[in-house]
Amino acid sequence: MRTTSNGGTVCNFSIAATPRTFNRQSNQWEDGGALFMRCTAWRDIAAHCAQSLHKGMRVIAQGRLQQRTYQAKDGAQRTVVELQVDEIGPSLRYATAQVQRIQHANGGGQNMAQAPAQQPVAGGWGAPADPWSAQANNGADEFGGGENDF
Repeated sequence: MRTTSNGGTVCNFSIAATPRTFNRQSNQWEDGGALFMRCTAWRDIAAHCAQSLHKGMRVIAQGRLQQRTYQAKDGAQRTVVELQVDEIGPSLRYATAQVQRIQHANGGGQNMAQAPAQQPVAGGWGAPADPWSAQANNGADEFGGGENDF
């Protein structure tokens, strides 16, 4: 993550996508060729990426593909395709995640640096004052469903 000359925050990273196929003849999984996608996240999402994501994590990303051309140091014209990240988060296929909602300074809430550490509460870990936690609303969502109703 870095700050641009005009004060904007940006986080640049790559996502690797490696397809796997099952070879029935050898009875084994085989990795295909990896695709490395350069990604750029701006403003708040840049800070959230830098704090939450780490090398090797499985992620799901959504955004806009953008193509740009530039002149390399050797004088050659190069073209790259990048993903301008709109949404990103950890994949829950092989992991779990604890989501903490961040209120921005203009909303009168806390910023990320001042977010409280999670404390153990009845029924598991979570911040009891968090309006999104199951403990705060007794497991019912705004539509009256329980915490296991999707």
